[in-house]
Amino acid sequence: MTRIGELNEQSLHRALKERYAVAGSATEQAIDGFVADVVTGGRIVEVQTGNFGPLKSKLGKLLESFPVTLVHPIPRDRYIVNLQDAPGPSPKRRRSPRHGSVFDVFAALVSIPALLAHPNLTLDVVMTVEEEVRTPRVRRRWRRPGYTRVDRRLLDVVETHTVASMADLFAMVNAALPEQFTTNDLAAVMKSSRSLAQQAAYCFREGGIAEICGKDGNAMVYRRVG
Repeated sequence: MTRIGELNEQSLHRALKERYAVAGSATEQAIDGFVADVVTGGRIVEVQTGNFGPLKSKLGKLLESFPVTLVHPIPRDRYIVNLQDAPGPSPKRRRSPRHGSVFDVFAALVSIPALLAHPNLTLDVVMTVEEEVRTPRVRRRWRRPGYTRVDRRLLDVVETHTVASMADLFAMVNAALPEQFTTNDLAAVMKSSRSLAQQAAYCFREGGIAEICGKDGNAMVYRRVG
């Protein structure tokens, strides 16, 4: 039985699972050879804090028979907690200068863009306030000292974006884009890195929302479809 569940479950995953498990729900249920995080009212809820790639076969199977809500948290605000090697002062806690946006979902969605077109799939992008817990990295002579993330803790849910199709995501950038656009245009609208904009462009293309219509130097030029 394929299990993406409690063995390596972090605090964030557990907290979101509990949040979606309303009265009468069942958790960690075996269905079609997989373990579903939450089953509520005939709907399956899957919480995935990382890339969606590991869920590809699981979702493909479950979507044949059930409506599925895929829940993906993105930290709008994050606090870093560095635990110490030895007993002593309280752990150091600081606020990260980085702030996530709903568009960060493309980094996870790039693994399964075509699945978002399935009528049984809904994506909840949950904007959160989180604590990221780190411990000192095991030192090696060829490595610099540093920290490794060991847990993510949910402090608050700021808002939830419910996405039913790739068109819903494209609608968030459509009005600000020129008729023909590049990934540089996408990055400017999304206020993101160009690499994330490239992932977004790939998702839009695979989702049938945009197509390549030419090149500007080495950059692909896209246009809306339909």
